[in-house]
Amino acid sequence: MRLSRAPLCAVALLAGLLPAIAQEMPSTPRRPVLTVTGEGVSRAVPDMASFSSGVVSEAKTAREALDANTRAVAAMVAAIKETGIEARDIATSGFSVQPRYAPPKKDSPDAPQINGYEVRNTVTVRVRDLARLGDLLDKVVTSGANQIGGISFDIAEPAKLEDAARVAAVKEARQQADAIAEAAGVRLVRVLSITSNGTSAPPMPRLMAAPAMMKAEAVPVEAGESEIRASVNVTYEIEPR
Repeated sequence: MRLSRAPLCAVALLAGLLPAIAQEMPSTPRRPVLTVTGEGVSRAVPDMASFSSGVVSEAKTAREALDANTRAVAAMVAAIKETGIEARDIATSGFSVQPRYAPPKKDSPDAPQINGYEVRNTVTVRVRDLARLGDLLDKVVTSGANQIGGISFDIAEPAKLEDAARVAAVKEARQQADAIAEAAGVRLVRVLSITSNGTSAPPMPRLMAAPAMMKAEAVPVEAGESEIRASVNVTYEIEPR
């Protein structure tokens, strides 16, 4: 029995045309999107501080300068510990021994001559109770420190502040999106993505003068207010109203 070749040819032709027809058929159009950036800020009074304190000693010989510096630094560290600062919060952050040169005479061809030595020893102190800071600075100077600097304030546990800043950033992004959608005559359908740009603390966080609790006769210190900023990018799917 002979089968007709016409139906088979038609099937083959249709199979060949299907890919082309599928390519010409329009795909489901993607809905437009709206991307906004929100920023949030959280603030708190610092609850800890750190500063550097040191002693600079000079003498005719390096040995004499070192011995004098060692005694002064030992007294300084002992005074720091007497205020209740733990050993884990005291760390040596700098030490140097350098020659000291006498200035050459005017129009003299001679090279500068060493006329003594200078020894520097610096420690960094972390203060976990700001009520002690003013009294501590006073005692450090009284004990023999002749260099103090780099006082900075911080938050011991910033995680809660960071979370609050992120929440505020997301809320601010939603407010922006609602305002833009209302003005454009569209509706927010759903959130497609949220990207966190991280958190940061500005270099000068003291926005308000909040005096630290301390004795009247202690060194006056103001901790101010620290802030943490967060930023997020939020993309919404939108559709006409």
